[in-house]
Amino acid sequence: MWIEWICFGVVALLLLVTIYDVCQRKHAILRNFPIIGHFRYLLEAIGPELRQYIVTDNESERPFSRDQRRWVYASSKQQNSYFGFGTDNDLENAKDYLIIKQSAFPLAEPKPGEPGYDPKYSLPCAKKLGRFRGRKKAFRPKSIVNVSAMSFGSLSWAATKAINQGCGIAECLHNTGEGGISPYHLNGGDLIWQIGTGYFGCREDDGRFSIEKLVDTCQQHEQIRALEIKLSQGAKAGLGGMVLGAKVTPEIAKIRGIPVGKDCISPPKHSEFNDVDGLLDWVELLAERTGLPVGIKSAVGEMDFWNELAKKIDLTGRAVDYVAIDGGEGGTGAAPLVFTDHVSLPFKHAFTRVYNCFAEWGIHEKVAFVGSGKLGFPETALFAFGLGCDMVAVAREPMMSIGCIQAQRCHTGHCPAGVATHNKWLVRGLDPESKSARLANYIIALRKELLKLSHACGARHPAMVTPDHFEILDGPYESTNVRELFKYKRAHGLPSDDDQTKIISLMDIKDGEKS
Repeated sequence: MWIEWICFGVVALLLLVTIYDVCQRKHAILRNFPIIGHFRYLLEAIGPELRQYIVTDNESERPFSRDQRRWVYASSKQQNSYFGFGTDNDLENAKDYLIIKQSAFPLAEPKPGEPGYDPKYSLPCAKKLGRFRGRKKAFRPKSIVNVSAMSFGSLSWAATKAINQGCGIAECLHNTGEGGISPYHLNGGDLIWQIGTGYFGCREDDGRFSIEKLVDTCQQHEQIRALEIKLSQGAKAGLGGMVLGAKVTPEIAKIRGIPVGKDCISPPKHSEFNDVDGLLDWVELLAERTGLPVGIKSAVGEMDFWNELAKKIDLTGRAVDYVAIDGGEGGTGAAPLVFTDHVSLPFKHAFTRVYNCFAEWGIHEKVAFVGSGKLGFPETALFAFGLGCDMVAVAREPMMSIGCIQAQRCHTGHCPAGVATHNKWLVRGLDPESKSARLANYIIALRKELLKLSHACGARHPAMVTPDHFEILDGPYESTNVRELFKYKRAHGLPSDDDQTKIISLMDIKDGEKS
């Protein structure tokens, strides 16, 4: 008899756990996979104690290591993101290992009530987008950390809404991706509207670009602060974008103006221009008709394009307002393996070549630079600023902050966390309200760490960190100075005096203090 009661109790307990898991809104995995999902958290909890029996260590996993994922998860949940007992990396034998060189006289972080203290660590951009060309709606972004391009279509409605809401809380910019503007992009966050080769959201029925639809949409939504022309993406440069047919729901088809249930493949190149002159003419047209700053996003392969672009900007005065460089290590929802592994330069090589090119023509201070490609961690983001970035754009790290577990099933339409899928059962596990707060927590935590690192280097703002603050370890007892490694001249990688003065003023630093 007592065995029957035990069995009944076990069944009742499992039923209660199932009901709780399905009804709770905090954990997408538990909501989508009741009871079974607990095993993931159990294994994650006891992982450190069993580490010596596990083949992979903290730093060996890709695209993101266990340590990196843990830092994002802890930061987004406002948990303890500190690590104890010292580094477990082999620094003496490390290759391509970044070292940040702190100052002997670091700066103190402002405390609550003191000038410069900001609980959101907003960190305004050193440059004003659109200033050089005098755009009507030129503006200075409030945050140097923003969310990179991820389309509604590649992401679920819940993920898109959570990200936009979170961007509103953190006061950072949300790049729409090339899939157009959906209702889920309009939940509090300011937007960069990305225009890809498919012209989704601003196209005629036959796929041709429509300037009238672009202008009309910009007038309807004051959240749109800038336009971005997507030339290519690091993870699939030369291919254009793609959303698998399984993800093309009637809602997505309506927003994009495409057939339901069929693969949505963007062309590899734009039909509105064929050369650098055509690109600059189109940039000026969009800026004139909308008043908005207009930038370009591109991976980097051959350099002829960049040399000609810098030359034309210098000689003709026509210009893009910002350049976003996406490294070949960037993420994507779906792409052929050979493209993700072997096409386009990684960020360090790509950005430094383009930045040096613009610096040689003397226009690097006139254009804002954005870095992208696994830059969502304090050390990699600070390194990007040291190389000359004015902002960084992050994507996969925000995905992890709202629940992504790096299952790498984005291309299948069966993301277990409800982030990169349109399966209704899986999407229901992702609660936009709670996840938006986690995204904001992550963005704020990253900005806070960036400011701490800057202060450790003796700089008031990440934009004031230079290549001289970094060194690359390269094998046993070998290292290379970053300025020498990337052939930067002394003035490269630092904002103009005017920009430095402005951002210090915006951070409420007293005049006369050493910067």
